Amino acid sequence: MQASRAIQRAGSYKENDLLKYAIIFAIVSLIAGALGFTGVAAGAAGIAKILFFIFLAIAVLFVILAVLGVGAARKALR
Repeated sequence: MQASRAIQRAGSYKENDLLKYAIIFAIVSLIAGALGFTGVAAGAAGIAKILFFIFLAIAVLFVILAVLGVGAARKALR
């Protein structure tokens, strides 16, 4: 049971890291745009978009798996 909790915590940290980095790149993009570095701003905005959509896909996947009760089914099989 300890191992499954550790795996769940590790998965949530990865998901939170994606959102954290997406927000950081969005802020970098805003600051670079305000200072006139349009190339850097466009690059950072593109990276922020990609990270955000990866985060969103993983979050939706976890919600679907939770609704389907994948963890409960695995626990019942053991």
